[in-house]
Amino acid sequence: MSLTSNDVHKIAHLARIAVNNSPDDTEQDEISTWLAQLNNILSLIEQMQATETNDVEPMAHAHNLKLRLREDCITETDHREEFQAIAPEVEAGLYLVPKVIE
Repeated sequence: MSLTSNDVHKIAHLARIAVNNSPDDTEQDEISTWLAQLNNILSLIEQMQATETNDVEPMAHAHNLKLRLREDCITETDHREEFQAIAPEVEAGLYLVPKVIE
């Protein structure tokens, strides 16, 4: 698939990208630059789609990594009663705070 300069104008308009294509512009034509880059991207996609991948198993990651998992064990003791003992107001195990929004 190959794009034309009209396609680039439409894409630029949809993407809200300003492209400069004035005839008095001394620099390289911006539209032809965008056209070449987009056509290169599309040709790369065509090459990737042509690759046979039926026998390739999907992977979650590009590398076969095994994560070292730590043991699921309690490392801290429960300090809830100590913290609630010094709180200004507690009710049914919850901290009571003053109303902020009226």
